[in-house]
Amino acid sequence: MTTDPGVSNAAESRRQQRAWYVYDWANSAFLTTTLTVLLGPYLTVLAKRDACPGRDTDLACDTSLHVLGVPVSPGSLSLYTVTFATLFSALLLPLVGALADRSGRKRSMLAYFAWTGSAAGAAMVFLSGDNWQLGVVLQLIATLAYACSIVVYDSLLIDVAGPDERDRVSSRGWAIGYVGGTLLLVVNLVLVTAHDAVGLSTEGAVRLNLLLAGLWWGLFTIVPYRRLRDRPPVDPVPTDVSSGARAAFRQLGDTLRHLRGYPQTMAFLIAYLVFNDGIQTIIYASGIYAQEQLGLSSDQLILAILIVQFVAVIGALSFGRIAARIGAYATVRGSLVVWCGVIGIGYFLPHGQFLPFAFLAALIGLTLGGTQALSRSLYSHLIPRGREAEYFSLYAACERGTSWLGTLAFGLTFQLTHSYRYAIIVLIAFFVVGGLLLNRVNVGKGITQAGNPVPAVI
Repeated sequence: MTTDPGVSNAAESRRQQRAWYVYDWANSAFLTTTLTVLLGPYLTVLAKRDACPGRDTDLACDTSLHVLGVPVSPGSLSLYTVTFATLFSALLLPLVGALADRSGRKRSMLAYFAWTGSAAGAAMVFLSGDNWQLGVVLQLIATLAYACSIVVYDSLLIDVAGPDERDRVSSRGWAIGYVGGTLLLVVNLVLVTAHDAVGLSTEGAVRLNLLLAGLWWGLFTIVPYRRLRDRPPVDPVPTDVSSGARAAFRQLGDTLRHLRGYPQTMAFLIAYLVFNDGIQTIIYASGIYAQEQLGLSSDQLILAILIVQFVAVIGALSFGRIAARIGAYATVRGSLVVWCGVIGIGYFLPHGQFLPFAFLAALIGLTLGGTQALSRSLYSHLIPRGREAEYFSLYAACERGTSWLGTLAFGLTFQLTHSYRYAIIVLIAFFVVGGLLLNRVNVGKGITQAGNPVPAVI
């Protein structure tokens, strides 16, 4: 009895896609629990405790910290840390992408970065008192490792999915990631709300949740590490590490020159880096905004993010279906209009009332996964074959090349006005400008220029 090679290939493709999905499950839980919900507000508490000793951390603190001689508001510390990490990663990620393409060891690189980040995340269990300095260091390491792993992970989308599958596979990956994040957030909520029952203080419960998020990320990364397959590189890297790094830098320079021959790809990158800046800032700043501006408690914040996660599963899958009908390009453009509405609603939310914030959380969840998943799959069609990780590193580097502007603008606005409401309204500009730039992109022409098959619906 013989096996149909077409059936065998299809089954192997599905196995590879399932392994790929698991990394979204692994890292999304860390992104949600640590970087979105807990670390920013908790680091703000530690910083306020150092700047204003003896004062209730629920109250405003007008005294500045001094970081390398620069005065920094405690409420802006975490945002500035993200800003620095973003700027540094903009320089680092193109090298990571070039090495990934030339080494042919994407699977191992993915695991190395993930386990480095998960170790830093788990070490956050040691944050206490007013030790915000350790928190800043660990946040930098975890954020950089996360960014590097995502470059490699995104580039694997092209290896595991064909052109007509990518919107579906990318959207399903985001959805599965949100499911994983939701499950861990349920544990977070139980630990924070029932901390007395398990013999923990509120801060002890937060630290334990930070530990669990780091462990979750590292343990589930074992699945893609063991099951994904490496593919031979188009242009292998030399075995000598220093020669490989020099070759990767040369390739990066070649890629930047190469990119000029793909004007539609470049136009999409420019549009993406602007509107995604707004998205990333909302992700990083939402916890601080809810706690400091709206006066919501940690358990209310976790419950709101649970709503985001639950609705985001529906949103990512629904956006994938919408894209199958009208195309990813039109769907992403429409989502940017919704983001402007999200910011407008956020500005007018009343202090101390959870239900209006819960409604906003549902709206964010509906839009978040779809925008990011479809942007990723749309860009994958614009990449020349054989340079996937390198071009996805440009995707991530362009994102981080200006993503620091959002967190910087948010942090500076708060430092100048002492109001997060004024800070959030500034973000509308990123979606308006990004949408205008996206309207100038001819996606069909860009796919043809990249030498890729044009999907039935784009």
